[in-house]
Amino acid sequence: MARVAVGGTFDPLHDGHKALLSRSYELGRDGRVVVGLTSNDLASRHMHEVADYGVRERELRRYVSDRFGLSPEIVTLHDPYGTTLAEHFDYIVVSPETHPIAVKINKIRAERGMPKIKIVLVPYVLAEDGMPISSTRIKNGEIDVHGRLMKD
Repeated sequence: MARVAVGGTFDPLHDGHKALLSRSYELGRDGRVVVGLTSNDLASRHMHEVADYGVRERELRRYVSDRFGLSPEIVTLHDPYGTTLAEHFDYIVVSPETHPIAVKINKIRAERGMPKIKIVLVPYVLAEDGMPISSTRIKNGEIDVHGRLMKD
């Protein structure tokens, strides 16, 4: 049974996030998926406003329950690593943006004598304009959560 880690701010929950979650639950089908959700403190470092942790957690729980028929295991991320430096995981699912964090996690794990976690890179989901869907672009009113261009 595979243990899978995936993490993020998930605000707003968009098609790129959904691709990460889908890959995570595909890999962890018979095992366990641990979803790290950034704390309000960690999320406050973003260049745009981020919804409160409780709001983001509710939306994440609703999506996972509706989409996969499961109650997600959500842990609060107070740093970029979460429980990956202390617990066993088989996979860590990342976007190109978070790939460097996974590499660093494995470096720290190796220094501690822990086995590496297999990094699974999920490519960006592109918007209509061929650019990646991102929370920043959504918050700036450029695109919606599905990557459709917003009309002026």
